[in-house]
Amino acid sequence: MSMSDTSQQHAKWDAQLRKGTLELAVLAALDGQQKYGLELLNYFQQFDTLQITEGTLYPLLDRLKREGILTACWLQEGEQRPRKYYSLTDAGLQKLEFLKQRWVKTVADLSSLLTE
Repeated sequence: MSMSDTSQQHAKWDAQLRKGTLELAVLAALDGQQKYGLELLNYFQQFDTLQITEGTLYPLLDRLKREGILTACWLQEGEQRPRKYYSLTDAGLQKLEFLKQRWVKTVADLSSLLTE
């Protein structure tokens, strides 16, 4: 297997893992605070496995808003153009707690498998 094949396999693995965990990451990033879309994108850039594009983030934010997991409001600070800020609803907080529990259980299960 060539180095580029290995790199492609790693990239595919990262993409699949990111797909499965992105909703949890967004909810966790909004826990206790509101953020606008570009702020979320920039926040995720500090995490190697969470670097995403606008084309990935905004459809997810829209879906979570439609599902009642997030709320959004337009705010204008000073002379800047208005920004759409997202925050968790009560349902979003409940979903975050559920997803956190499932994540912790999944990591524990995988850790057990990997150390056998």
